[in-house]
Amino acid sequence: MFVRKLFCIGGFIDGSLQKEFIEFMVDCQVLKFGDFVTKSGRKTPFFVNTGFYRTGAQLRRLGQYYAEAVNSKFGLDFDVLFGPAYKGIPLSVAATIAISEKYGQDIRYCSNRKEVKDHGDKGILLGSPINDGDRVVIIEDVTTAGTSIEETLPIIKAQGDVNPIGLVVSVDRMERGKGTKSALSEIEEKYGLKTTAIVTMAEVVEHLYNKEYKGKVIIDDKLKAAIDAYYEQYGVKE
Repeated sequence: MFVRKLFCIGGFIDGSLQKEFIEFMVDCQVLKFGDFVTKSGRKTPFFVNTGFYRTGAQLRRLGQYYAEAVNSKFGLDFDVLFGPAYKGIPLSVAATIAISEKYGQDIRYCSNRKEVKDHGDKGILLGSPINDGDRVVIIEDVTTAGTSIEETLPIIKAQGDVNPIGLVVSVDRMERGKGTKSALSEIEEKYGLKTTAIVTMAEVVEHLYNKEYKGKVIIDDKLKAAIDAYYEQYGVKE
């Protein structure tokens, strides 16, 4: 039911590239299935950990996927791509490089430190400063309940009269935020940010359920039942 109802939602690129990205996550061991706990405290049978992109070739490809997502949703008429520490740091670097290579647009990258540095290159930011008037797109791995964006936006807005315009993630987990709507919908409404994802979780399930990939069925009936049960608890209620 979950896939049949939601597979058509989202998706900025054609189906073949979405399938390619799903397989890329599997190959890099970024998309995992088992027993996990999200940052928001939810017990989940699937998890996306971008910390497992570990080689230059992997990061180069990842940056290309993000670059296409950013351009498709927001265009390239913005100034800074902000990646929250820590996982957002390599994402912002890889994506700005890919935007430069693919589209010839020189977007600045910026990330935050967890602690303010009081010597040398002082302050809370890495990379480019954020200046008055800058239009900022935020890049993250996933958003489950919108917890991360609550921490990120105050950092960006504290830099001056800036304009955060959007959020891009790799996987839309397609579950409720803190209310009854999806986390990405809540972010759009609460903060006025446009949001987009490279793929949705429904597309992941559609592509991997009861289908062999490299000689293995990744999502079998048992795992599919666990995913369905998770969405019964945390999915968006219509």
